[in-house]
Amino acid sequence: MSTYKIDPMHSEITFKVKHLMITNVTGSFQQFDATMEATAEDFSDAKISFEADINSISTGNEQRDTHLKSDDFFSAEQFPKLSFTSTSFTHKGGSDYVLNGDLTIKGNTKPVSLNVEFGGRMTDFYGQDKAGFEISGKINRSEFGLTWSAVTEAGGVVVSDEIKLNLAVQMVKQA
Repeated sequence: MSTYKIDPMHSEITFKVKHLMITNVTGSFQQFDATMEATAEDFSDAKISFEADINSISTGNEQRDTHLKSDDFFSAEQFPKLSFTSTSFTHKGGSDYVLNGDLTIKGNTKPVSLNVEFGGRMTDFYGQDKAGFEISGKINRSEFGLTWSAVTEAGGVVVSDEIKLNLAVQMVKQA
């Protein structure tokens, strides 16, 4: 069994959401942790766990970040972390995988399915064995209790329910 930990210096956890249904607002989590355990060389038996610190959310706008941490959205004081635990990691062929698991946000746990592209393995300058992955998917925020909503005077939706997830992840094999 090999254990890998996420390399936060070379990983990004980002999301996009439609604002006014005409543009996307991009955000990220600055503090996160992940572990992957696998015996298979192609990681097809990988067990993955991930969590992000809600208070580390960043959209480039302090007022919006404060609103996202409030009870209107993540309720960061009561639910300081979001988490993911894999249920399967299926090799589809080539560099493509599907990662299924349970995502918990604001105390609500729902199954999600994410597309994964395995970028390969490399030994870095320090002799560390690293594996890279690009992960993408979509979730519906209201299914996780993020139900704040507003409508413009013209009847337009302010924030979409659909959230696009994009993760660029480097995992480091532990000694």
